[in-house]
Parts: sequence; C-alpha cells; structure tokens
Amino acid sequence: MYRLVNTAQRYAWGSLTAIPEFLGVPSDGAPVAELWMGAHPMAPSVVVDPTTAREESLRALIDADPVGVLGPRVQALFGARLPFLLKVLAAAQPLSLQVHPNREQARRGFAREEAAGIARDAVERSYRDDEHKPEMIVALTRFEGLSGFRDVARVLELLAGLPGELAERLRGALAVEPEERGVRAAFELLLSLTPDERSALVPELVAACQHRIVMGSPSPRADETVVGLATWYPGDPGAVASLLLNRVTLEPGEAMFVPAGVVHTYLEGLGIEVMAGSDNVLRAGLTTKHIDRAELLACTEYAPAPPARTAAEPVDEVVSVYRAPANEFALAKARLGRGGPAAPLPGDGPRVLLCVDGTIDAATDTGRLSLARGESVFIRADEGAVRVTGAGTVLQAFVP
Repeated sequence: MYRLVNTAQRYAWGSLTAIPEFLGVPSDGAPVAELWMGAHPMAPSVVVDPTTAREESLRALIDADPVGVLGPRVQALFGARLPFLLKVLAAAQPLSLQVHPNREQARRGFAREEAAGIARDAVERSYRDDEHKPEMIVALTRFEGLSGFRDVARVLELLAGLPGELAERLRGALAVEPEERGVRAAFELLLSLTPDERSALVPELVAACQHRIVMGSPSPRADETVVGLATWYPGDPGAVASLLLNRVTLEPGEAMFVPAGVVHTYLEGLGIEVMAGSDNVLRAGLTTKHIDRAELLACTEYAPAPPARTAAEPVDEVVSVYRAPANEFALAKARLGRGGPAAPLPGDGPRVLLCVDGTIDAATDTGRLSLARGESVFIRADEGAVRVTGAGTVLQAFVP
C-alpha cells in the first residue's frame, strides 16, 4: 500500500479554493481545476514506499512488475497499464464544451497526429493518447452541467418566440430534418458561423434570452444558462448550443456517466471524476483553445437522450458501488461510523483509495495506512482484499 503524491492541474476554469480546502492546504491565489490520481503519462502520481519512504512514479512501479501490481486479469484485459484515472474536479466557471472519442476514433486520430509529427503537448493536438475516455462524475457539492442533446420538440419550444436570424436558422434546421439529422444540422450550423456572424448573431440571441428572463421566461433556467455562458465567453456559439443540450444538476452523492461521443460540459461544483485513462478532448466551444471542427463533428453522437444518471448500488449497510457501462472503472463508496466493524471493499486488481471526509484506516494483507480528507493511496493487486474502518467516507476506484 503506497501513499500517493498527486499532480494538480491549474486550468483557468478551476476554483481558487475548493481543492486546497479539500486537501487542507492554503490557497496560493491561483485556480486549481483538477487533481489527478493515476498513471497517465501526462501527470503520473508518485508512490511513496511505506517502509523506505522512497518515491517513484506509479508508471515505473507498474512497468517493473505489471502482473504483481495489476494482477493477471487486468493485465490480460488492458496490458501493462492502469486502465482508469481518478480525479478531483473543481469548476468555478464553465469548462469547454467537449466530446470524447471512442476507442477506434482515438486510435486512428492518435496515429494520424503521431505520423504528422505534431508534438503531444502542442496546442493544435487533439489526441494526447490512443485511448477512449468514457467518464463518470460523482458530486461532492451541488454540481451543474450540460450533457447530451435534448429532445428536438423541447429545443423547438425553447427557440419558439426568440427573435433574430440565428434563432430562425436553428428552428429551420431542426424542423426540416428528422431527429438526429436535424440535431446535427443545428449543431453544425453553430460551429460553422463566421467570425462576423458570431459577433453579430450570437449577442442578438443572447439579448433575446436576457429580455425573455426580464419579461418572465417560461424556461428561465435555459435562458439563464445561455446568458451566463455568454458572460464568460462573449460571442461564443457554445452559449447558444446550450439550448440544444440537457441541463443537469447533481446533488451531493449523485452521479452521471458520460459515454464517448456525448457533447457535455461541467459548469460549477466540486466532484470526483473517474474515467478510462485518457486525456483526449475534442472541443466544440466555450474555449479559446484549439477546435478541430471536422474531427469533432465526426466523433459526436447526435441522438437526443436524457443524461445517464448513475445510482449507487448498495452492497451492504456501509458500502455501495457506482457502476457504468465501461470495462475500465467502477467506484465503491464506504460511509463509516466510528466503532463499526471493518468493511471489505470490492475489487481484486489495482485500486486507488481517496478519503473524502473524516479519517479512515485502510488495511490489506500486507499493510495498514490511515487517511485524512484529501489523502489517497494506491493498492497493488497482490496485496489482497482491502478493509476500511474509522469515521468518514472513502471512495475506491477499481476495475470491475
């Protein structure tokens, strides 16, 4: 069992205080967006040997003994790599509107950009690795987002009565084509706006939503989302695209799965994210970063569908599991009361434990460590089952 030293990612949309408070350290006045726990090559965690205090990369630990660290089952399925990545995510402003590729798209795109000689950290790079990136977010605070396309009839209701050329063009795209084709036509219309159209038509539609709020909007949340996004990203068609998307609120403990191809963004809140071990992002808007329009459109799923909420399934009185339709990850949660019996956690391969409140003790066949809020450990497959005690809540990422 190894304590983890994890990398903080300082993206502009991050919170100044949420992750420092979660870790129990003072803020340095700069935004902290994510804390990565895993072995992704862009920011692998460091493991600390409990006996010698020696530090090494988690990737190096896996490379030195993949069967012992991952277990035969996980190695056979995924090779000599940790298949999941666990994150703490703290959004103080909206992330870019984005899509993640499926596995085949990721492999083709990565190979294409490698062959073109594009540096992996280049701003114009779309594929940082050759893996897909299904993901699941579990809210620690009230958490706001957008995920997936709304039913077309509902989008037309939201657009009804809005004046201006862009609203009219969106209504036309949705009304002329069948469901998926209409959604694609409307989404592509927004992504294809010229700079002059963006500067003229987007503010006009935003102003119409603002006016409707003042006059008593029949859909104030949708209109407020457009106006709020336009405040962060003036003239960005992503603000208008929110009318096409499902608005989602997660209360603490609630979760949502985002499969490959689903357009989404997170707007505000603190949550725990678990995903396949990838950093592939195709951006659609609400960003100043690189947008590969053709690749984004090719990787997007256009079928309207509600957000894929994921309920925690009880294992016993203490432990529950968030499961998603992904082979790489699941997330177990144990809520412990002081003096209670040791609670066994599911999973037999590599595991990452993160204490999200209180203090817990984790024990395996080979060792024991105490964890306070914000602290994490990595557990090898050959350490056997994990048992937790204490007073608090712990999350465990594992391969189901």
